[in-house]
Amino acid sequence: MELILLERVEGLGNVGDEVTVRSGYARNYLLPQNKAILSTVGNRKIFERQRDNLEEKQHTAVEEAKKASVEMAELKLNIERSTSDGKHLYGSVNTTDLSLLLVEAGYKVERRQIILDHAIKTVGDFDFRVRLHPDVLAQVPLSIISTNS
Repeated sequence: MELILLERVEGLGNVGDEVTVRSGYARNYLLPQNKAILSTVGNRKIFERQRDNLEEKQHTAVEEAKKASVEMAELKLNIERSTSDGKHLYGSVNTTDLSLLLVEAGYKVERRQIILDHAIKTVGDFDFRVRLHPDVLAQVPLSIISTNS
């Protein structure tokens, strides 16, 4: 299916790129999320009239994500968890826990935006990443504290 991208899509292209994708990806994700429109003569004309606005919107989104990235790097996030021996957690800290922490800190972050390299199962200091925009990753510090004394 031929589409014109209305915003940057990671692994696919930038604003204005004409791409070919599978019809299910287009119908179920790109079109409903308003990330793309069908590539027709009429839509190309409409896109060309809106190109400057879409590119400005994209630029603004990148700048806001960069600003939030700098702010997130200065956060001091803490999670208290029960441990078996003062070091190993019962269970683990997952992306849902981290997204809730960031929402409490005032950021609009979804679970799927958080990138964990490995499961966090011990007490200590860690860093995790948040994909704020396809071009912007934020590195966020995290401390896991044992509630058992």
